[in-house]
Amino acid sequence: MGKREDVLQQIRVLGLLAVLRGPTPEMTIEMVNALVEGGVLGIEITYSTPQADVVVKRLREIHGNRILLGMGTVTTVEQVERAAKAGVQFLVSPHGERKLAKAMRESKRPFMMGALTPSEVLQVVQWGADIVKIFPGSLGGPAYLKALRGPFPDIPMMPTGGVAVDNVAEWFAAGAVAVGAGGALCPTALAVEGRFEEITKCARNFVSVVNAARKQ
Repeated sequence: MGKREDVLQQIRVLGLLAVLRGPTPEMTIEMVNALVEGGVLGIEITYSTPQADVVVKRLREIHGNRILLGMGTVTTVEQVERAAKAGVQFLVSPHGERKLAKAMRESKRPFMMGALTPSEVLQVVQWGADIVKIFPGSLGGPAYLKALRGPFPDIPMMPTGGVAVDNVAEWFAAGAVAVGAGGALCPTALAVEGRFEEITKCARNFVSVVNAARKQ
């Protein structure tokens, strides 16, 4: 199994990616440290985070291969190149675009592209996306994901947006290969207030619920 397949398998095994838009570089690193302490090992740092590339390089130094580290909200070819240089293991875009997909594919890293409608789902897969990011997941909820999987049972899908502790089981029952969680997993307000131990508790709870949901 090659490196690309290894990363995809890790995403499946973890089943949970923390999607972070930290307010500052320093705070983002502390947020990740708190999440890792709580057992969340799949981390996506979005490009809407200040100095995202610097944050990723620092996290790689701190946590090494203990975490699965990617970059999200990738919207330009330049960001793909920067993310690759920063040492990320996967890439995530909120939308689908042919030119961007080509750059992501050529980076040799697994990538996800955002889609919502059936036509968009099929399109990003044809462009090479390894996993389809169903975004925003909050619009249709688990029922919509289940409906999409009817005609596309073999396409791996990961909802982001609208994923919370109380509906994680529904998402996996609907066929999600993994889920992406942001504010529900790591509330920015807690970080701003310095309550990182509460983020760790939230992380432990989320991981527990994800693991339980996949055993059903």
